[in-house]
Amino acid sequence: MSRIPLPLAVDDITAFARCLRTRLTASQAAPSHLELLNWLAKAAGYKNFQHFRASVHPNLPVAATEPVVEPEPTPEPLSETRLKRLARLYDAAGRLTRWPSKRGMQLTCLWTVWAAIPSREVFDEPGVTRILAGTHLFGDPVLLRRELCDLGLLWRTPDCRAYRRVERRPPPEALELLRRVRAKAQGQ
Repeated sequence: MSRIPLPLAVDDITAFARCLRTRLTASQAAPSHLELLNWLAKAAGYKNFQHFRASVHPNLPVAATEPVVEPEPTPEPLSETRLKRLARLYDAAGRLTRWPSKRGMQLTCLWTVWAAIPSREVFDEPGVTRILAGTHLFGDPVLLRRELCDLGLLWRTPDCRAYRRVERRPPPEALELLRRVRAKAQGQ
């Protein structure tokens, strides 16, 4: 895919240079590529690089198609012991109490978070963050949002203004965990 040029024009190059100098002297280490792009955009008067990009090319197609990223398969087979271990990660209201350390358990737990997002609705970033914040107790909805997007369970526009749940069939283990978590939340 070819890169689209993004011309940057500033009204006052002195203020632009001063802003960059302030950020560079305040930084402990050399900035990453993304940090530098954000600094340049902020020095030019934008919120961040995504805001700059969206304002320079407002007619860029948001996304041609939804991602075709398939979720990683759960490494461990469906077992009663594993399901009990997974169910213990949820409180009586069905919220995830902590983020599991094992990747296979994380992938299975993400399906319960995914199930809490209403289908066929488009949300802005604060809206989807509010929904995700209600699904767990460890205080990191950004981690959950990023994981869901990386796995293709949550679709977002390139400028991160709109989010939508991607409809997929959860694996058998996730379906059983969803059933148990819902039953626990209903007091059964």
